[in-house]
Amino acid sequence: MFAEQMMRMVAGLLVGIWVARYLGPAQFGLFSYALAFTALFSSIAKLGLDSIMVRDLVREPTQRDVYMGTAFWLKIIGAITMLGVIGIALQLTTSDSTTKLYVFIIASGAIFQSFEVVDFYYQSKVLSKFISICKLIQLFSSSLIKIYLIYIGSGLFWFVMVSLVDQVTLAITMYLAYRYQKINNFFNFFDRRLAKKLLIDSWPLILSGLAVMIYMRIDQIMIKEMLGEKEVGIYSAATRISEVCYFIPVLIANSIFPSIVNSKGISEKLYYSRMERLYRFMFWSAIAIAIPVTLLGEMIVTSLYGQAYREAGIVLMIHIWAGVFVFIGVGSSNWFICEGLQKYATVNTIVGGVANVLLNLLLIPIYGIYGAAVATIISYCMAAYLMNFFFGVTRKNFYRMSRAIIYIK
Repeated sequence: MFAEQMMRMVAGLLVGIWVARYLGPAQFGLFSYALAFTALFSSIAKLGLDSIMVRDLVREPTQRDVYMGTAFWLKIIGAITMLGVIGIALQLTTSDSTTKLYVFIIASGAIFQSFEVVDFYYQSKVLSKFISICKLIQLFSSSLIKIYLIYIGSGLFWFVMVSLVDQVTLAITMYLAYRYQKINNFFNFFDRRLAKKLLIDSWPLILSGLAVMIYMRIDQIMIKEMLGEKEVGIYSAATRISEVCYFIPVLIANSIFPSIVNSKGISEKLYYSRMERLYRFMFWSAIAIAIPVTLLGEMIVTSLYGQAYREAGIVLMIHIWAGVFVFIGVGSSNWFICEGLQKYATVNTIVGGVANVLLNLLLIPIYGIYGAAVATIISYCMAAYLMNFFFGVTRKNFYRMSRAIIYIK
């Protein structure tokens, strides 16, 4: 799994940069806009079933076929619903027919994401290596196709089609991996009562997923509507670099999480001592990344993307500081889980998403793409840090984060 994530990061960055250089800021901006617009509604297709399905497959392994079949058809319905919502949402934008076509091509891949139920099965059996192999096959084939398209001088339409092919390829390899186990198909199973139960369990996660996507991707959509496709391309080029390190806090938090859970059962003093050390490590790790990138931002961008993306250098120098709050926020998620306060984390994310929209409306007309980067930092700061002060049950976490940042022992 780790190897797959590292390969995805490296290939995504290198091949992604090659594609961006080839397409140029305007075409790359249009491509990024279509991806961001689709991602905005992806939680509707996913239905928040990921962790719920893994949990239930572990608890009731004898009901495997019913659970997988029901989840599969629910995801099909969710994908179709997502396409309908996207169709309505696109009418509220200034997008032309070509842009709308690109969005629908990418979004239609959600139908094939229904085969993610195979991933849930393998996770429940602690056999995720099979899915990692499937994803590596998909990544390898996708990268080769993109390189070939660049070599023959293809247009943007074919790069958009690759996004759909990626989902089809992954669905096929997942299904073949499932059939490799020589067990029954799940297509013929659907239980209405189980479907209702799954949706009742998952609806808060659907809302949370929608809030996260607004929080993470609304800036690119608003830049396109307010400034244009070229500006989206420049902004996206910068954010792809700054976001490439976001897997680091996840790996750190996941590795330390068992130790934190264990310490909570020993003593509160030890528990919060470890939380503060985690926050401190996350904070200074992010600072260690942000400072050199700020100093070398323009050189990094022009070296990777070329002179056409030079403006992205300043965006990168600003946007990289959002990583400080991303790192702290990922660390804080351990505390919310240990305390059983995930609903407050969801509220924080929703507030961050709303703040991001409002700040973009205020700053983009004045400062352009640089204003969008500033809006991202402020909204991330609110969601990951400041909002903890406003709830009595989370205020303790705010003080612990503050102590860690200013290094009070």
